[in-house]
Amino acid sequence: MADNTTEDDLRHLRRCVELATEALESGDEPFGSVLVAADGTVLAEDHNRVAGGDHTRHPEFALARWAAGRLTPAERAAATVYTSGEHCPMCAAAHGWVGLGRIVYASSSEQLAGWLAELGVPAPPVRALPIREVVPGAVVAGPYPVLAEEVRTLHRRFHGAA
Repeated sequence: MADNTTEDDLRHLRRCVELATEALESGDEPFGSVLVAADGTVLAEDHNRVAGGDHTRHPEFALARWAAGRLTPAERAAATVYTSGEHCPMCAAAHGWVGLGRIVYASSSEQLAGWLAELGVPAPPVRALPIREVVPGAVVAGPYPVLAEEVRTLHRRFHGAA
């Protein structure tokens, strides 16, 4: 579990799990993310939208693009991205290129890979890597065990195992 957890962190992570649930209920993979300004204002949120066939439609990627078009570099650096699952390499790279600040995730890529292996789901075409392997200077916090278990349940439901 991450150090320096705040009630705000947990509140935003819970919203990410809600967004992941919304994605699941709309037939998509269960991932959700929230972009929060330095003052605590929720700037944008999204959930996975890959069910249509475009597997780049991850919420973390969408929030990075949103931030690039609407925030100054200083605002981006001061913002926090909360997410139900640790960024994939594509999303971590977008985060790094855009210059977003802290990343807080409920469940890790390592956890997700283990859950999918347990369910017999084939490995994705892109290897899961910790965010810091893609963006060495990233400030990250996670996973959070109680919320990670909720995310695991969502993935089990998506893959028909719950």
